[in-house]
Amino acid sequence: MKDKGMNILYVIPARGGSKGIPHKNIKLLGGKPLIGYSIELARQLTSDEHICVSTDDEEIVRVVENYGLAVPFRRPKELSGDQVGTYEVLLHALSYYESLGRHYDVLVLLQPTSPFRKEKFVQEALTLYTPDIDMVVSVKEAASNPYYNCYEEDGNHFLHLSKGNGKLIRRQDAPQAWEYNGAIYVINTASLRKMSLGEFPRRRKYVMDDKYSIDLDTPFDWMVAEMMLQENIVTF
Repeated sequence: MKDKGMNILYVIPARGGSKGIPHKNIKLLGGKPLIGYSIELARQLTSDEHICVSTDDEEIVRVVENYGLAVPFRRPKELSGDQVGTYEVLLHALSYYESLGRHYDVLVLLQPTSPFRKEKFVQEALTLYTPDIDMVVSVKEAASNPYYNCYEEDGNHFLHLSKGNGKLIRRQDAPQAWEYNGAIYVINTASLRKMSLGEFPRRRKYVMDDKYSIDLDTPFDWMVAEMMLQENIVTF
């Protein structure tokens, strides 16, 4: 897929190990393997040749191939542990395609743990992207605000407000705060080759509603997601 003249690679990272929810990436959610939501979304955005599932796990490979999507490589062992960051995984994927003579301007990261994002959301995030920034990232309004109800502990174990002077009486008076929801990352590949995602100085936000922002990390998250599907709280 080309958008605004850019070559875009869609990466779905899915390692086999998961401590919070065992076999999370292929566990059935609403009767469908979790990774299937991201595969189906990516296919709405591009053709299979521009979709990369990066995994170290043969069970995940089997599930992905059952969708008719080829897995281009097996992630090497040194990139398979839970101590490995997304940054290294994305660089590895880019390097693989570059070794084939295929170069991408933009990488869209679609983490399987965000099953409720829509094609529309990714397209809207892409429209916010320009080559002079590092990343467009999806966010939701932060549940805790560092100017109002987010605290840090000092050396004497006393709590102090993270930011500000503590004189704000209403949350509405505090500066708005955002948190990443993990759903969409539209990344400048030139920036990615220079620094990690956390170091990017030029980031723009794409705001999503709470109900589409669920990030599956714990069994409780999974229970909530199942309930939302059963009650048709989210639509695709």
